[in-house]
Amino acid sequence: MPMPQTSGVIEVAAGLVERDGRILITRRKAGSHLAGLWEFPGGKRESDESWEACLIRELQEELDITVAVGILRHETVHRYPEKTVHLRFYGASLISGEPRAIDCEAVAWVRPADLPGYAFPEADRELVALLSR
Repeated sequence: MPMPQTSGVIEVAAGLVERDGRILITRRKAGSHLAGLWEFPGGKRESDESWEACLIRELQEELDITVAVGILRHETVHRYPEKTVHLRFYGASLISGEPRAIDCEAVAWVRPADLPGYAFPEADRELVALLSR
């Protein structure tokens, strides 16, 4: 059943965490919006936090990792039938921890060229195409 259209835009910070030539991706858990699709990890920004602080908090909560946030690598606004999302994708360096699926179904380290083989949400597809070149 479709959700009613919301008037606000949801702001999401996502990380492009790279290690050994691979990028960290996570699969959305069952019961969530876009369940089962792969994405770059991150989450919703709270009104009182910076985009960078949001990304640090979300990756700690969802994956039990600590990251240093780098530069903004990509930005997009995407309208789904039920909501509009404003996504900012930042480069991020792993400082400590090994990613584990706390608030997602799975984690994977993927070579950029292999990203198109994973099902991503529509909002991520332009970035996937850019990264996989």
